Amino acid sequence: MEYRHSMKNQRILGFTLIEVMIVVAIIGILAAVALPSYFESIARGRRADAKSVLLEGAQFMERVYTERGAYNKQSDGTAGTTLAAIGFPTALTVAPKDGSTTYYTITLSGALASESFMLQAAPSGSQVNDKCGTLTLTNAGAKGITGASASATASDCWNR
Repeated sequence: MEYRHSMKNQRILGFTLIEVMIVVAIIGILAAVALPSYFESIARGRRADAKSVLLEGAQFMERVYTERGAYNKQSDGTAGTTLAAIGFPTALTVAPKDGSTTYYTITLSGALASESFMLQAAPSGSQVNDKCGTLTLTNAGAKGITGASASATASDCWNR
């Protein structure tokens, strides 16, 4: 009698192989749905850092224009062709600004002109395959993307 009782308890507490397989399949399905959303959320956060640095860089460029009358003038009044030449802060050359891990590199697209500029944030490191590619910002405030996947638009990349 006691032997049957202990067998009953084991049966109640045990799991069949089918039950374990069903649980594993459910966990697999949930992971397949959740992981892409999680990774896209991380990419959006890193993109937000890059957009913030681009906007701050554009503000710096506008201060240079206000103080010196041209985007490409150095503090001594001579023309400069690079961001470094006009005193662009090195903290604004990477995103995030703290530089612990760089996900975007901020550069000037082309030569620096007296009346215009285009800053770009090129993905680097683990962000290099971002669907939005390189984010761009001009002196006129035009926000764009280059090298993006076919499904990405500038509006999606800048507004999300």
